[in-house]
Amino acid sequence: KMAEPGNRLRRLLESPNFDPQNYVKHLSQQSDGDRDLQEHRQKIQNLADETAQNLKKNVYKNYRQFIETAKEISYLESEMYQLSHILTEQKSIMESITQALLSTDKDETSKEMQAAFPKETEEVKQRTLTSLLEKVEGGKTIMDTPGRHLVYNGDLVEFDVDNMSPIQKVHAFLMNDCLLIANWLPNRRGPVKYRYNALYDLESFAVVNVKDNPPMKDMFKILMFPDSRIFQAENSKIKKEWLEILDETKKNKVTKDRHKKEEEPPTSPARPEVSTNPFDVDDDDDGGPADAEEKVDLSLEWIQELPEDLDVCIALRDFEGAVDLLDKLKEYLKDQPVTPRVKDLRLKVDQRVRQLTEVLVFELSPDRSLRGGPKATRRAVSQLIRLGQSTKACELFLKNRAAAVQTAIRQLRIEGATLLYIHKLCNIFFTSVLETAKEFETNFAGNTGCYSSFVVWSLSAMGMFVDAFSKQVFDSKESLSTAAECVKVAKEHCRQLREIGVDLTFTLQSLLVKDVKAALLSYKDVIMEATKHRNSEEMWRRMNLMTPEALAKLKDEMHGCGVSSIEQYTGDGCWVNLSYTVVAFTKQMMSFVEEGLKLYFPELHMVLLESLREIVLVAVQHVDYSLRCEQDPEKKAFIVQNAGFLHDTVLPVVERRFEEGVGRPAKQLQDLRKSTRPVRINPESTTSLV
Repeated sequence: KMAEPGNRLRRLLESPNFDPQNYVKHLSQQSDGDRDLQEHRQKIQNLADETAQNLKKNVYKNYRQFIETAKEISYLESEMYQLSHILTEQKSIMESITQALLSTDKDETSKEMQAAFPKETEEVKQRTLTSLLEKVEGGKTIMDTPGRHLVYNGDLVEFDVDNMSPIQKVHAFLMNDCLLIANWLPNRRGPVKYRYNALYDLESFAVVNVKDNPPMKDMFKILMFPDSRIFQAENSKIKKEWLEILDETKKNKVTKDRHKKEEEPPTSPARPEVSTNPFDVDDDDDGGPADAEEKVDLSLEWIQELPEDLDVCIALRDFEGAVDLLDKLKEYLKDQPVTPRVKDLRLKVDQRVRQLTEVLVFELSPDRSLRGGPKATRRAVSQLIRLGQSTKACELFLKNRAAAVQTAIRQLRIEGATLLYIHKLCNIFFTSVLETAKEFETNFAGNTGCYSSFVVWSLSAMGMFVDAFSKQVFDSKESLSTAAECVKVAKEHCRQLREIGVDLTFTLQSLLVKDVKAALLSYKDVIMEATKHRNSEEMWRRMNLMTPEALAKLKDEMHGCGVSSIEQYTGDGCWVNLSYTVVAFTKQMMSFVEEGLKLYFPELHMVLLESLREIVLVAVQHVDYSLRCEQDPEKKAFIVQNAGFLHDTVLPVVERRFEEGVGRPAKQLQDLRKSTRPVRINPESTTSLV
């Protein structure tokens, strides 16, 4: 019955035609007074609380599904990006195939035209080129090369590669062996319209079609690694003509050069006689120039097109394909003699190798995106290793990872809680070192000489970590307990790296020893000043904790400090037969011991030991002074009892904890305890503690 009004109210509020204003107006008219409105308000509030609670439960219930859905969306986004990239590559391949087919048809047509009018066409083109070059300032020497003639020319607009903004208007002259770029002159002088800008050999550049992206369209790129230039044609038809004619001219030049080399007569036409004497040494075993040229067959199509194929692979970022081509050529020329033609081919290939190396080096530069982690560098590193650049690959890989670690540390948000920040810092840094070590092992497993570089990198990275660590922990003057916990966390992470054979514990200790030493000495001074201040106000009275709860709390604290015999110093009720000063000193002393052991390094052994000795001497000297000055027998007996507590209970606990934490006994503390004689409880005696 109680639930029925609530369900009715719920259905009313959830109805699609619910009008809040009419509902409130109707409710106020039917209400008899303020009490009804208050009750109705309470019902609505209860309904709202119930709805909020159900909503919260649903969120908690579906929280894992939300996370999994977000991950699936992220994976789907990555796959869609890869699919788009694959489709783009396939489209470019289809376009290149279409252009190749068109160029083949044009080759046949051009061959027929050259067969019909060979001499007249070339002479006309040479005369046309001469007349055009008269309009180019600084272009007179271009016609000095015999056989050079004009193939195609036209106006283009050059764009900036970085920001795609127009730079200048140029005129391009495509000749049978080179491409001339000339700038338009704003102030013409007579027939001269252009100024010489650049001249490119057809073998020194590659032509790449630029996909139309309005308003940027009708563009193509000329790649002269590591530089490139982008030009825009007047319309799509002219752009297509440029691409087709450039490709056709480059192929014609390659074909012509190949035929020219094949038609060259041998340097030694006379054939030497073959000796029948078995004791004669065959001088031709080394291979003369003519025989060597015959042995090395460089007329294969894939060898002729190798330089251009390398340019295309580099332009398309197909690094694996480029290195595969280089390995194929290396294997082919492995046992072949070195001839002039082989030298020329190697010069061209070496130029492409340098270009490929520069691109791979850029891929590994710290300026590139570092979000992919160490695995994102595997592709460039592996190809550099295949090119015989293991040392450079190792250096660039480690520089890239150092920049990634430094960026991750800088991007870490500084927390108000120091320990929370240190946990995050350690997770980021040591996870990065672990991932880097595993990736390094994968990439350079066969290059043992590179491991020393990784060790040096690890030490340098630890320096970056300690800088961030010290700024947050020690420069901000955190308490010794917080500093001890932070150092403990860092040590634990260092131990985890031992699983992969990397131990940075000693490096961490050596870098932190200065800051830890300063923290220990500073906290020691604080304890000594606090002890001296309490000693100046010492009245040598028993502690009255007033309540059993306070007494139980004190016992728990002393047990936690290792003082298990505190019960023998408790009296009737809530009285403790110790002074406030001695109890406070014991707590601070044991706290300093525990925190000091967490911060302990072998280099800090004497620092910690001497600090403990100085703190103990402050309390011992105060007890000694009080015994000498006190005349009241009862107070003197109470002082002796406190002295016995320090000598028989506190100092042995300190020695035991130090030996457990360090692994060897504290000789200085033992000598100090032996030098302090426990005083007999004798009212007439004035014997001192020390």
